[in-house]
Amino acid sequence: MIPPATSITDSQGAVWTVVNGSVYRNGVAEGNTYNVSMLIWYGGVIYHEGTGGQFYGWNGSNWFATNDPRLGGTSADGTTIPNASYIIDKVGAIWTVANGVVLRSKAAVGTTSNVALLLWYGGKLWYQSSGGQFYVYTDSDQWLPCSDPRTPVSAASGTFHGINGHYDYRYSTTALVSIMQNLGCSTYRLGVTNDAAPLNAVVNLAKAFQPTGLKLFALIDLGIRDDNNVLFTSESAAYTWGWQNGAAIAAALAPHGVTMYECGNELTRDPAIIRDSTTAGTKLVDFNNANWPLMRGVMRGMIDGVKSMQPNAQCGINFCVADVAASDALWDGVQPDGTSGHPTVRWDLTTWHNYEVYGDLFNIGSDGSGPGFDLPTYCKARYGKPFLITEWNTGPEKSQSYRADYITSRYASYYQARKTKNIQSAMYYDLDSGDATYGLMIDGVTLNQPYNAFVSYIAGHPDN
Repeated sequence: MIPPATSITDSQGAVWTVVNGSVYRNGVAEGNTYNVSMLIWYGGVIYHEGTGGQFYGWNGSNWFATNDPRLGGTSADGTTIPNASYIIDKVGAIWTVANGVVLRSKAAVGTTSNVALLLWYGGKLWYQSSGGQFYVYTDSDQWLPCSDPRTPVSAASGTFHGINGHYDYRYSTTALVSIMQNLGCSTYRLGVTNDAAPLNAVVNLAKAFQPTGLKLFALIDLGIRDDNNVLFTSESAAYTWGWQNGAAIAAALAPHGVTMYECGNELTRDPAIIRDSTTAGTKLVDFNNANWPLMRGVMRGMIDGVKSMQPNAQCGINFCVADVAASDALWDGVQPDGTSGHPTVRWDLTTWHNYEVYGDLFNIGSDGSGPGFDLPTYCKARYGKPFLITEWNTGPEKSQSYRADYITSRYASYYQARKTKNIQSAMYYDLDSGDATYGLMIDGVTLNQPYNAFVSYIAGHPDN
């Protein structure tokens, strides 16, 4: 280190010095440096500290901004202040607490006060106020209220092993019951609308399931457009449509043991809602402000319609990729423009889709393919509701052997988390896709590698 040394010899034999506040290598000024207070050789790299305490490293041709290399890399999961004096996140930002305020790179972050604890956990920053309330920092530069993310929560048993189907399969209800029992699955998710063909088919399947103990998870497949495929004109119109359909579907299914409903399918990914489908959904600006009330309205309507017929039913709202900005905004009554005070959407089940292309659910990327975070842990702390993975699979182009390996590895990660992260169900997509793209069978003939992997995993991992 200079000082106290007067020179540093690197591993290539070059001699580094500091003269009048500038860095020299073998007597020649190296890059544009000034006011250098310290030069350090650390981990095989030359660094200097400049004005204001900013560190820079030399990559052989340029100086790049960095942290003091002696601080180390990303902090270990579970690091807290106090105990540690600083936390380093996945992008190298240094977080500290001074006078009860959270600082990032020495600047205040959002509005914080009376901070008693700062926590790095699951790829996110959380703080606890002196009054005991926890808050989490989001990609939309907000601190949102939550519970302690470290608290383990065990999901209720009985519905973990699940699979998706479709109402227009050519299988009889008796055959589907037998298939479900052979798979070892407890939960069958399929879409339904208030039209005669799908509703009658789902009612008949519910009747067949009821005496067997199998669970039918009804996806109310409504969107933000009317029967003419035209966007609703208002939140009120969308709400009314959702309410009417939700009430009718619940009235038909409730007598036959159906208690779980998913209110909408991938609505946050509708082109009228998501501005750019390649974004992960972790920022408010990812979503269309003008059309947002239409989605909120139909979601609220479906929930209220179901509850009007079946007050004890459990209703879920479905999200994709890493849509926490959408889930947070709906939960808190916030528009994508950041305004608050709008109607809230409150669900009983947090449901999510997790295809391989979206990333690892427990380390899923933020917008811009940024550093990952633990999505179920975030949702557990923010909403306090059971987490259900209602669709999961790899891509349609993958081989059967690849799919079989993926089933085994993904299923294991979901299963392991059910006792700590409140994951109540993992519903594979799907039973029969009519070809070898997703399903486990085609017209009753099994696709042996994925089918056997799926059945074997369930057989060895009871839902208890």
